[in-house]
Amino acid sequence: MSPLDAISDPIAPSEAAALRPRSRTRPLYWSVRRELWENRSIYIAPTAVGAVVLLGVLVGSINLHRAAHLVTTLDASKRAIAIAAPFEGAAAIILLASFIVAFFYCLGALQGERRDRSILFWKSLPVSDLTTVLAKAALPLVVLPAVTFLVIVVTQLIILAASLAILPSIGLPATALWTQFPILNSWLDLAYILICLALWHAPIWGWLMLVSGWARRATFLWAVGPPLAIAIFERLAFGTAHVDALLRYRLTGALSEAFAGGTDGKGVSINAGHIDPIRFLSSPGLWLGLIVAAALFAAVVWQRRYRTPI
Repeated sequence: MSPLDAISDPIAPSEAAALRPRSRTRPLYWSVRRELWENRSIYIAPTAVGAVVLLGVLVGSINLHRAAHLVTTLDASKRAIAIAAPFEGAAAIILLASFIVAFFYCLGALQGERRDRSILFWKSLPVSDLTTVLAKAALPLVVLPAVTFLVIVVTQLIILAASLAILPSIGLPATALWTQFPILNSWLDLAYILICLALWHAPIWGWLMLVSGWARRATFLWAVGPPLAIAIFERLAFGTAHVDALLRYRLTGALSEAFAGGTDGKGVSINAGHIDPIRFLSSPGLWLGLIVAAALFAAVVWQRRYRTPI
């Protein structure tokens, strides 16, 4: 072939296709998208709770004129607590709702596809069990904390805008919010809390998914019943409460380890201005929990390989 013929002849379609780089299918990304499509409560439930909180704050603002006099009579520290209460209360309620959503999502993550027999279809696709389990684990560990953060930020911004309009009408300066409640710092604390909670609760999500893939029905009873039964048996048989303390520590211990101040005899004592990531990362409870979580998720992957429809 002469140089002129090489220039005039187009490249064959098959050769051109071979020269183009192949695009990746990104199975993990699309598996996460599929989980979001099938479980819209992941973002609908926190948003709905945020809307209810905003409605409650709006209704409660009717009594602000009566509470304004009480706020002005408080000292600086108590006034800061009173001003920050709507913001922190909204965040706490949305955090609790997100935990409940993650709890029930993990309980149904593997049983649902066995019950409706869609597991046969998903197993026919070139997606490994490891990828599927990682996608399901990503929702309570990554996606839901991100959604929770955005919902809390938007909710607090709306409360802030409403407060800036209402405070001057009841005799309080609008600048009181900026001086008494540094909202930007609170968002940094919120992001830190969400990361700590995601890591701390990882073994809980692993246990719930293991039960979801094993139990044929009554997943809630199988998930909650054995730990409670062991705790009750220990108290009745030996008069101790080590299992009960361990369960409580796994549920709420993240906050006591993540902030300076720890816990007192009545509960968790948190100083939001003194986050302590070094203490959290050096906590044995964190690393033991992550090791247990890794073992549980590995068991979930192995278990899904041999699961059949219910």
